[in-house]
Amino acid sequence: MMKLAFPGSFDPLTYGHIDIIGRAAALCDELYVVVEDNINKKYMFGTEDRFQIVKKYFENNSKVIVKSFKGMTVDFCKEYGIDAIVRGVRNAADLEYEKTIAAYNNDLSGIETIFLLTDPMLEHYSSSGVRELIRYGRDITDYVPEIVSQYIKNYN
Repeated sequence: MMKLAFPGSFDPLTYGHIDIIGRAAALCDELYVVVEDNINKKYMFGTEDRFQIVKKYFENNSKVIVKSFKGMTVDFCKEYGIDAIVRGVRNAADLEYEKTIAAYNNDLSGIETIFLLTDPMLEHYSSSGVRELIRYGRDITDYVPEIVSQYIKNYN
């Protein structure tokens, strides 16, 4: 049984994330979508809120298992018997950043990282870009699923 993990902050969940999750789930028996907290990031939405949005969006996909985790991704992988980590790559800057993280993860645990190239139509989608649109009261419906838009309406 092949198990993959796709870690991220999902602040908020975007169609870019959804694309990578769907494609990664097609490669394995179980895909663990891991909602994490990065100590270097300031979040717009709390961990539980981010977790609930992702979980609700994928509730009908039996291959996708949503978890929340505090700590290093490699520790999650060890605890859940994960075979490899999946990362989406939008551009050269993403690749350089992700290569470094992948090397550390491999050094620490021997776990490999699989890079999936983002759909060219979605490569400009980012959670930080969506957060900026939210701050300025702009329409985000092209970038996020309805559950995110509804959550933001209820949040404000």
